Amino acid sequence: MRLGKVVKSNSHCDYVVQLDDEMDFIDAPKADDYGFGTFVKLETEERHWAIGIVYNSQLLNPMFMNMGPRLSSEPDPLFTPDLINETRTLLWTVLVGCLDQHNGEFYGVQGIPRVVVPVNTPVATMTPAEIHQFHLNQERRSQFCYYSHLLHCGGTFSTQLTHQVLQELIESKLFRDAEERALIVLCKELSWKNTMGAMR
Repeated sequence: MRLGKVVKSNSHCDYVVQLDDEMDFIDAPKADDYGFGTFVKLETEERHWAIGIVYNSQLLNPMFMNMGPRLSSEPDPLFTPDLINETRTLLWTVLVGCLDQHNGEFYGVQGIPRVVVPVNTPVATMTPAEIHQFHLNQERRSQFCYYSHLLHCGGTFSTQLTHQVLQELIESKLFRDAEERALIVLCKELSWKNTMGAMR
């Protein structure tokens, strides 16, 4: 489903998405649609730009710390204009690659995308099938090449983000046998590093 649109970037692989709200869209996303670690695709009807993962969020409320003058009594409803809710939800998204196509089948090109995603590009959540395709290479073998990139560019919670992504890929049961075991090994290694780092 559509979440919102790109409004700015912090770096070449770090984009900010403004969430659609109920004032502008009837089918605006709900809180459960854009949680931490959600896979998203940045694309228009003409072109697919990139795949990203939500790693942070920010709530903007212009009324917070607004110390302007206030009315001493209740306003007259006949002469009071409607107040517009100007609060916004922003999602920080790290780009981890894109989807490409070969012989009619989609596969993932993982890493930092070369292109610059334009402002106002629509952003939508990915289906489980699309997430699975992104984690297959052109030879239809599993891949997780953005592991180190996610650890370095996933913000303050990069370790937790990477661990959550690994766990969700394992629980999805989209990968079997050796591919699943490789993901489990990566997940356990990351957990061990987190534990040892906390003990220092």
